[in-house]
Parts: sequence; structure tokens; C-alpha cells
Amino acid sequence: MLVVETIGRIRREHFQKGKSIKEIARDLKISRNTVRKVLRSGETSFSYEREVQPRPKLGVWKAEIDRVLAANATKPARERLTLIRVFETLRALGYDGGYVSRAGTGSKSIGL
Repeated sequence: MLVVETIGRIRREHFQKGKSIKEIARDLKISRNTVRKVLRSGETSFSYEREVQPRPKLGVWKAEIDRVLAANATKPARERLTLIRVFETLRALGYDGGYVSRAGTGSKSIGL
């Protein structure tokens, strides 16, 4: 993501100091395509946000994870499973993803 200061510097280097795109890219350690994009457009900020996060391993297990978390949320506080225990339960059911990839659906949804 480019900040306004970087965009301003790219434009100053090119239009006022007369530097080439290649020189600017080398000095600022950004790609030439990025420098071209900034110079060709009038934008003051560039950002990219992914609309849907792909979760190849987690996607097919979403319903099962929701079921385990919902069942866990109805239990009294002392009987609730920790997230690592929920993960181990899913592993016993055949889930082959890692703990980190499932931890993102996390603690807020099970009330810890």
C-alpha cells in the first residue's frame, strides 16, 4: 500500500527533478509498474482490499467448526473447551489444517 508521502515523492522526483521511472523505482525500492501507475493516474492513495478471503482447507469444515463452537458455547464456563481442545476435536474428526488457520474464527465466537 502506498502512502501519500511516497506518491508525492514519486511525482516530485519525476516531474520536478526529471528522474526516470527506473531511477525512481531503484531509489524507493518499489516496482517500475507501481511508479508508472502513480505517474499515469491522479490518485492520491492506492489500496487493495480482498472482498473474500480464500480458505481452501477451512472452507469445507466451516459447518462442522460452527457446530462444535455452538455446542461449546452452550456449556457452563468450567466445562468449555479451550481453542486448542476444539482444534484437537476437529483433528480427531479428520481436519488436516493447522491450528493457526482455524484460530482466526476464534475466541469471540465461543465466548471465552
